[in-house]
Amino acid sequence: MNDYRQISTDLVIKCLPFEQLDRHTLYDMLSLRMSVFCVEQNCPYQDADGRDQAAWHVLAFASGSLVGTTRILMPSVAYPDACSIGRVANDSAYRGRGIGQELVRHAVDQCERMFPTFPIRIGAQKYLTKFYAQFGFVEFDQPYLEDGIVHVKMEKPPVVNA
Repeated sequence: MNDYRQISTDLVIKCLPFEQLDRHTLYDMLSLRMSVFCVEQNCPYQDADGRDQAAWHVLAFASGSLVGTTRILMPSVAYPDACSIGRVANDSAYRGRGIGQELVRHAVDQCERMFPTFPIRIGAQKYLTKFYAQFGFVEFDQPYLEDGIVHVKMEKPPVVNA
């Protein structure tokens, strides 16, 4: 599955399986995630968790440069009974322009297309619950600490009941 969406004259969203990432895009994606999660959030953790190879990567390009990314995991990779979206990262120079919303919207669309009978489950940073609620995610379970940051599980129901 390969998807491409022109959002505006300078913003393009692509969804590619790991095998289709060229080495420059892969480097830029990992660099962006490290910049956001490890440096900005002052959170040393192992970003390369072995799941990227099983993921589809949603990538936002502005004027040809990677400015945002997230990944989609099929059911059984992160959760046995749900697909997942994670590692949502947006370049700090491009925040406030709706790129994060476009990334998540596109990732949700792809999940619903590829896995319509499965819910989409995420582990969201607690302060972002309202952001994810706009896409139909509902908080469940108790908040938990992950890498020193409070998170909460959220889920969007499947589009098709099994």
